Amino acid sequence: MELLFHFEDVDPFFVNKPLVVSAMQRIITDYGFDCGALSIVFCSDDFILNTNRDYLNHDYYTDIITFDYSENKIISGDLIVSVDTVKSNALLYEVDYLDELFRVCIHGVLHLVGLVDKTETEVSLMREREVFYLGCLTNPFVSRET
Repeated sequence: MELLFHFEDVDPFFVNKPLVVSAMQRIITDYGFDCGALSIVFCSDDFILNTNRDYLNHDYYTDIITFDYSENKIISGDLIVSVDTVKSNALLYEVDYLDELFRVCIHGVLHLVGLVDKTETEVSLMREREVFYLGCLTNPFVSRET
């Protein structure tokens, strides 16, 4: 799997790339797909808002936007993740920031493999899968620095 990280309007931070690759590959292969190229863009609220406006005609903040370029059972895409919104949501829901960051990335990959979250039933399944993968995968966003 080709995986690239980008930082837009935020300070770069440690990401354990082999663990991210392993986590994403696990989800993708569990759903019967092959791994292509993925990029994760960690950004500010302003950046994701502008992306939402420019590409989706949505005028609101969100924690993640997933752009799907998958073809022929090969999963590829861009995950645009607002670390500002992830931090706010972690405080709001009283969860660990790094766990919430990982959950959001899992959420994006689940969209790439075909899960949607438009109805209450779909949202429930999406949350169940997020919790499952959070529980069985090692969080790649845990910094080893002290």
